[in-house]
Amino acid sequence: MLMVACLLDFANPTYHVLANKEKKMSSQKGNVSRSRPQKHQNASAFKNDKYGATVQVKKANSKIHDGLCQHCKGVLEWKVKYNKYKPLTQPKKCVKCSQRTVRDAYHIVCKPCSLQLEICCKCGKKEDIVIPVNSHLDKLEQEEEERKKEHRRGKKDLEGLDSDDDYSDGGDDDDDDEDEQDDSDRDSKPKNTQNKSDILPNVSLLNVKD
Repeated sequence: MLMVACLLDFANPTYHVLANKEKKMSSQKGNVSRSRPQKHQNASAFKNDKYGATVQVKKANSKIHDGLCQHCKGVLEWKVKYNKYKPLTQPKKCVKCSQRTVRDAYHIVCKPCSLQLEICCKCGKKEDIVIPVNSHLDKLEQEEEERKKEHRRGKKDLEGLDSDDDYSDGGDDDDDDEDEQDDSDRDSKPKNTQNKSDILPNVSLLNVKD
């Protein structure tokens, strides 16, 4: 009888519920009631370029993840941040057009198909795109045009300054010529007086006889 009672209790579903309630593990699926912080915490954040970045790491850090939804963009940014991002070595086949036009890692749809169908390049779902495709290229083109305009403006300003300097230099040359003429006239006047005095004889030294 005791054995039958034990077997009946074990077969009762409430027995398993009570047993699961007593065993609360932090890794249990759906258990979010843990109040303590994690046991091992990092003193400083991880940096993928702490000991010098390679060419691949620099490219990954500077890459703009366009044509992605918010979730997929966060996933790829996490991969880049923790040095898990692996770029493609050759183009991959697009799942929509079946052409080898996918050039970004972890993408399944090429950018033309993403633009046409308005879907995410990574998950292929029709979600809100955070950064539109090729929007950063448009910004780069605008920046280049602005730089060219500023360069042209700088050239025009320099040409205007050069022309003003030429005019001012011409006036200074005229003034210098006039000053030189005045100096030459002043120098010539005392020379003429000296010459006249040299020509006239000294009358006081002459003896006049009656």
